[in-house]
Amino acid sequence: MGKQKWDAMVDLQKFEDAHYLTVAEVALAMRVSKMTVYRLVHAGELPAVRFGKSYRVPEQAVEEYLSAEQHAAATPDPLPQSPQRTGRTQ
Repeated sequence: MGKQKWDAMVDLQKFEDAHYLTVAEVALAMRVSKMTVYRLVHAGELPAVRFGKSYRVPEQAVEEYLSAEQHAAATPDPLPQSPQRTGRTQ
């Protein structure tokens, strides 16, 4: 298949500036185990592309995930509501 045919099938401009990380590189950057990265990928929380038997994660996706997690950690959770009492005793 010639280059011209591929150019027609795929917009190569989208991939020129893309940087992909291995699962091991993502784990190191996030300071978690590789298994945790695989779990995030399989849960759909971290997008990844499969190349053969391995996964590659877009660097931008890792940055966005870490940014969202940092924001979530900085936002306090509201206090849970206590159940309403009916006044009846058991």
